[in-house]
Amino acid sequence: MCELNVIVVKGDEKELVMESVTKMLVDGDSIELTGIFGEKTIIFGTIKEIDFSKGETIIIGN
Repeated sequence: MCELNVIVVKGDEKELVMESVTKMLVDGDSIELTGIFGEKTIIFGTIKEIDFSKGETIIIGN
């Protein structure tokens, strides 16, 4: 299985929002993240990059 860490970038700041994300559901600027154990969180922004070799997703936050 391939899990990703999700990082939100706002201006010059980067924040690790969630680790071991297995699912991302995008609805407009809302992104629902689901973790390996089923925990969920919703963030607002735009996906900039998904890098499977680094295991991370970069989101530009609103």
